Formats: sequence, C-alpha cells, structure tokens
Amino acid sequence: MQVILLEKVSNLGNLGEVVRVRDGYARNFLIPQKKARRATDAALKEFEARRVELEKIQAEKLAAAQALGERLNGYQLKVAQKAGVDGRLFGSVTNADIAEGLRTAGFEGVEKSQVRLPNGQLKTVGEFPIQVGLHADVLVDVTVLVEGEMN
Repeated sequence: MQVILLEKVSNLGNLGEVVRVRDGYARNFLIPQKKARRATDAALKEFEARRVELEKIQAEKLAAAQALGERLNGYQLKVAQKAGVDGRLFGSVTNADIAEGLRTAGFEGVEKSQVRLPNGQLKTVGEFPIQVGLHADVLVDVTVLVEGEMN
C-alpha cells in the first residue's frame, strides 16, 4: 500500500514522502496514529494544500522535543525496587516504570513507548544507561539508578 507520510517516521521517511509499506503496517499503525494517509489523487491534492500547516506543526513538535531533551539529557533517575541480598530484583524495572518516574520528576510528555532499554527490562540493582526517543530526531541519554529495598 502506498501512503503519504504526515510526519517524519523513523526508518521510513520524512513529511510528505509517498512510500510503499505493508498493508497491515499502514492499517494498524500508521493510519490510526495519524502518521500517514492512503496515497490517492484526492489525498495528494489535499496534502499539498495543507503542507505548510503540517510543516509548521512538525517544527513546533520538534522544538518542544528539543527543549525537553535539553532538560532531560544526562538526567539520573532513581528507582527503588525490592531486591534480594544478591542484588537481583523481585520483579523488574520496565520502560513503563521509567516513563512514570520521569513524569513524576517533572518531565511531562514522556511515554513508555519512547523509553528504549537496550538489554530489556532491568532485573538487577545498579546503574544503567538508557535512551529516550522524544522525537524521530531527538534522542537523549538518561541514567537509571536501580536501588534495592530490603525488608
């Protein structure tokens, strides 16, 4: 299926590009998330009429993400979790826990889908570098310090 991208999508293309994607990816992700529209003649004409407006919206989103990224870059988030004597956690620290901790710390707008854990969930006590993708062009480094709670 050919779609018109309404915003920059990682590993796919930029605003306004017509790209070919699998039908399921378009129907289940791109179109419902308002990241793309089907590439019909009418949709292309409508897009060209709205191009300036969409580019302005994208520039505002990028500026907001960069401002948040400047505040967030290098931040150290402390997470307390119950742990055994060997340093292994009872449970794990997930990207949802990290996003919740960042929102609690005053970084509104961070979603769990933006938190990237390179080695999966955190299951031990320690310090872990992670990345938060605030925008397709804005990727910031955050350190998560997992502390163990003893009973």
